[in-house]
Amino acid sequence: MMNQNLQLNNEGHLKHFLTIEGLSAKILNEILDTAESFVSMSQQQVQKFPLLRGKTIVNLFFENSTRTRSTFELAATRLSADILNVDIATSATSKGESLLDTINTLEAMHVDMFVVRHPLSGAAHFIAQHTSPHISIINAGDGQHAHPTQAMLDVFTIRQHHPDFSQLKVAIVGDILHSRVARSQIQALNTLGVKEVRLIAPKTLLPAHVESLGIRAYHDMKQGLDDIDVIIMLRLQKERMNSAFLASESEYFKCFGLTEEKLKLAKKDALVMHPGPINRGVEIASSVADGNKSLILKQVSNGIAVRMAIMSMAIQVGVGK
Repeated sequence: MMNQNLQLNNEGHLKHFLTIEGLSAKILNEILDTAESFVSMSQQQVQKFPLLRGKTIVNLFFENSTRTRSTFELAATRLSADILNVDIATSATSKGESLLDTINTLEAMHVDMFVVRHPLSGAAHFIAQHTSPHISIINAGDGQHAHPTQAMLDVFTIRQHHPDFSQLKVAIVGDILHSRVARSQIQALNTLGVKEVRLIAPKTLLPAHVESLGIRAYHDMKQGLDDIDVIIMLRLQKERMNSAFLASESEYFKCFGLTEEKLKLAKKDALVMHPGPINRGVEIASSVADGNKSLILKQVSNGIAVRMAIMSMAIQVGVGK
């Protein structure tokens, strides 16, 4: 289990945001409430906030992700921070410089936060253990371990439509085995008191220990989607699997792709989500992705406010404490 004290300062406030695991419902709700305040002010045409003026935030992405990097960059800009995007492909790390050498070099430029995306699980945690005390680390996705900001924007989007989580039934469908998003979503939903979380996937795409998470696993959409309020479809992680996990994409779509017909299995007002990017015709039909029950574009929009909330909370308590 991640040492939660690493993520909190001495007063119990957020300093790093590495994983949902170990964080209390109080902290998660504080993030959601702060994000809501940013959304409310943005609706009043307030686009920039001076909270992080004079602070420098580094986007340190060892994996490509246009969507996630762009929303972090926009979030930092709207908080009036200076943002530095480090191109890892052309940086010294590709010439043999170690990760810590790179971090130390950037630290010497007097930065205040690293937003880290890395293909190795635990990379953000490792960096948080080896940076100066005044620097905050945000995990933007590490290996198959965690993607906590994605999980928070997902639960934020759900809360806008279902404020009371205690009666909510949520189904997460797809490649659970390789998904860092699913792991963080499960932790966030359970911590916030969702009534039931179901996982729907072929047996080859479910972790062996899934029942120990306190959730129910299904291998059939008809059973799994019954009486469900929110359906979260996952991207098929093609780059993280081989043919042994899956017969074919067409067979996957037939059994586990979300179509309008399968959507009718859930509650009449069920909502549809997807962390993106979407593989249309593989995980989800275009008619569903673009339909009136889809919150997919709303998730993208909410990602800015949620990341603003996390960055502002972490960097303000992280400095000098």
